[in-house]
Formats: sequence, structure tokens, C-alpha cells
Amino acid sequence: MDALVTRLTERRTATLLVLLVAAAAIAAALFSQHVLGLLPCKLCYLQRQPYYAALPVALALVLLPVSDAVRRGGLAVLALLFLVSAGLATYHAGVEWGVFLGPSDCGGAPAPAAGGMGDFLKQLETTRVVSCTEAAGRFLGLSMAGWNAVVSLGLAGFSAAAALPRAQRRVS
Repeated sequence: MDALVTRLTERRTATLLVLLVAAAAIAAALFSQHVLGLLPCKLCYLQRQPYYAALPVALALVLLPVSDAVRRGGLAVLALLFLVSAGLATYHAGVEWGVFLGPSDCGGAPAPAAGGMGDFLKQLETTRVVSCTEAAGRFLGLSMAGWNAVVSLGLAGFSAAAALPRAQRRVS
């Protein structure tokens, strides 16, 4: 077991795992949106931003021949990005549960520009505004925002642990 933990927390391997999990999380969000038809709200889009920042950082740390110190620093940056992501996701889940007030302008993606008055009226009839206060669905009691908080906290903790000096990462 110690050998497995040591191998998984080797910095390049750890960064690859973070990259794969983060890519899978974004893929799940995009699949839910474009294939399942679950329209994201403003907070859903906002929660994706730390992932979009983390993916190229993790990819660079995996592919580029960088020093161990740079890789440790990169993992620390990833930990901070995923901590921000966890905070955004927790806030969104709290909005869904009614714990926090959501943004007053929370709606879905903007509609395409109308070509004329007739097109505009047709858009008004068919446009669905997505509220930040309503979860599109729940799995095991958590919405996608709730699961994002769990995944983001896990990624933040794992990235932070992998960034620690080797002496501080020993498993007893």
C-alpha cells in the first residue's frame, strides 16, 4: 500500500491524475449540457473557470521537462485553483438549497441576436431562463454543484499533498 501511495503521489503521476480527473469533470459538464440537454446557469459557467485555468497548467506540468521545484509550485497552484472551485461550487450548492442568496442576474446563456421583431418575439416564447436556485437533478442527494464541490476538494487536497516535500508525505 505504501508503494502505491508513493507512486500515485510522485509529482508527475499526481499531476497526470489531476489532469485526467479535471478533464473528466469538464467532459461530464459538457456532456450534461450538450447531450443530455441540461442547461447551465450563470454559476454553473462560473464553476468551470478554475478547471479551464487548471487544465493547461496540469498539461504543461505533465508534458514539459520542468524541475521538481517548478512541478511542486505548479501543484500548489492547482491546489489553490481547485480550492477556489470548491468555494464556488459550495456557494452554488448553498444557493440551490436556499442557504445563500444567488446572484440577481442568474440566467442561462444569452440567446442569439434576433434578426427582427418577429424573431425576437419567437425567442421570447421559446427561451428558457435557467435559475441558479434550482438543481437540474440530484444524484445520491447532491446536485452537480454539490458533486463539483466534492471533486474540487479532493483535487485540491490531492494536489496539495503531492506538492509537499517528500519527508512530509510519508504514510504510516
